Amino acid sequence: MVVDSGAQRALSAAQAASASASVDGGARRFSAAQQPEQQHQLQHHPLGTVSQLLAGGVAGAVSKTCTAPLARLTILFQVQGMHTDVATMRHNSIWREASRIVYEEGFMAFWKGNLVTIAHRLPYSSISFYTYERYKDLLQTVPGLDRHREFVAADVGVRLIAGGLAGITAASLTYPLDLVRTRLAAQTNTIYYRGISHALRSICRDEGIMGLYKGLGATLLGVGPSIAISFSVYEMLRTHWQTNRPQDSNTLVSLACGSLSGVASSTATFPLDLVRRRMQLEGAGGRARVYNMGLFGTFGHIVRSEGPRGLYRGILPEYFKVVPSVGIVFMTYETLKKCLSPA
Repeated sequence: MVVDSGAQRALSAAQAASASASVDGGARRFSAAQQPEQQHQLQHHPLGTVSQLLAGGVAGAVSKTCTAPLARLTILFQVQGMHTDVATMRHNSIWREASRIVYEEGFMAFWKGNLVTIAHRLPYSSISFYTYERYKDLLQTVPGLDRHREFVAADVGVRLIAGGLAGITAASLTYPLDLVRTRLAAQTNTIYYRGISHALRSICRDEGIMGLYKGLGATLLGVGPSIAISFSVYEMLRTHWQTNRPQDSNTLVSLACGSLSGVASSTATFPLDLVRRRMQLEGAGGRARVYNMGLFGTFGHIVRSEGPRGLYRGILPEYFKVVPSVGIVFMTYETLKKCLSPA
């Protein structure tokens, strides 16, 4: 009887241990299955609408102010073909152009038009980041794209489409400020526009209300792919980095991944950006109207007069600008998200 009782106790203990192991194993499997979801939640801090708009706007303004000198150099190189012969342009350099600005206009001229840049970038970045998250949430409910966590193609598709729609939305709503920013930054010795309000009034008076939307087609054609590539490359690089090196600083990861995403998007869309700048400046300050042939006609005119390399005029200062610029945008945005998210 004692032996039987002992055997029963041993059997009960074994069964309890087995049940415990089964529960522990199930818990571990459940935990492992939930880990990606938890990581996703940690990376995307829930924010209210106002906080998210604020984080995106401040991130864009900080980035543009830090890189304003390089942004102005890029614009000046892009529009040189409008008022300089090709032989002279080939002998120009970033250092020579920077020295000319300092000598003729003073050091603070590097920030010429920065006020309108901030006025444009605050709403533009706010709308871009906010609508990107909203479009992503909406697309994830679409049949086929709702399995984005299981299929890489669906995940990339969600990010690309959301980024493109976010860029088009933001650019359409803030385009007049972008045009004014370009014209103010392109001014050198002769001042045609004394500020934002004067530029807006002058353009409407001399070119009509549609003058504020000159080059919008090229902008929308370029900004959609640009934002799509930038957001997609950033999120994929950041996810891969944090999966393999979770101990690295989030600030460093955001800065590095943002810089690489900026290089990728700029390389892919720079010719469209250059055409956009040329079309924006047409007719400004008495410039000849040589780009009335539309988007594709403008492409052809630049290739014929400056060669295929003319489509990438200013790409070097663009790289110098975009590496810190996009990196700072994402770094600032992620930092502000953490600060503004509820504990």
